[in-house]
Amino acid sequence: MLASLTKIIFVLFALTALVACAQHVRNSGSSGLASKPEGALRVATHNVHYIWLGKDDGAWSVADWERRKAAMDAAFKTIDADLIAFQEMESFDFGSDRNINLTRDWLTSQNSDYALAAHGPAETFPPTQPIFYRKDRLNMLDQGWFFFSDTPDVIYSRTFNGSFPAFASWAMMQDRKSGAQFYAINLHFEFKSATNRQLSAALVAKRIAPWISEGTPVILLGDLNARKGAKTLQILGAAGITFAPVKGATYHLNRGANLFGAIDHIGVANGTTPLSAPMVLRETFDGVWPSDHYPVALDLRLP
Repeated sequence: MLASLTKIIFVLFALTALVACAQHVRNSGSSGLASKPEGALRVATHNVHYIWLGKDDGAWSVADWERRKAAMDAAFKTIDADLIAFQEMESFDFGSDRNINLTRDWLTSQNSDYALAAHGPAETFPPTQPIFYRKDRLNMLDQGWFFFSDTPDVIYSRTFNGSFPAFASWAMMQDRKSGAQFYAINLHFEFKSATNRQLSAALVAKRIAPWISEGTPVILLGDLNARKGAKTLQILGAAGITFAPVKGATYHLNRGANLFGAIDHIGVANGTTPLSAPMVLRETFDGVWPSDHYPVALDLRLP
């Protein structure tokens, strides 16, 4: 009896490992970035994971950040985006100053050709979802935020189901080359509750409706914690956003384990045209993963 049970457990373990390996292969896709077409606007999104200021070592600690930060900057430079939206760009301990942001400060110090949009003092603008943009290509005309909440215009208000605050940051940008204007909206939906994500998507749809109606191009970027075909994406699709399908995983458990499809997405509206498929940077730098998410980039042409 014991031998039979051991055999069954071994077979189940082997099957689980086989399925995991098959999923990894299926969701690995391509890791390279194509050359940027002439005149294209390259946009990107990257969830960079928060840093625990009160944690001296271990995963996502300050020491771990010191280990990761060179890889983070190398990934940033490799992507070579004109505009990149970040999520979880946060350094915190309970009760700590919200203006402390190790990742933001590091990347800005290493990349002087970029400026910050969708960002401000923590007292008036949530600073954890900035949009970096190349100063010689773009100008920022306006910016704002709203929380995924019954009180969306109250800063740091909790989400619909009472979980931790989650929000959208946005910026209105102008292309220096063509003069074209567009909105970039940076999203991070809560990961546990599908209902919460759907309510958040419905709020985003409501908030971008005037932009869609006026015909201004819209670029939506972020960690939506929803895969292709999910109702969350359908709600945004019904609002006028067309998602460029991402092949393979964008979240890898900080181990390069590509077990399920993309949850980080880029969508467009009002005549903004993707020039290629989304590109996912699945690389370590000197053996270090920058984050537990891969950056996703897309080359676009504005109308």
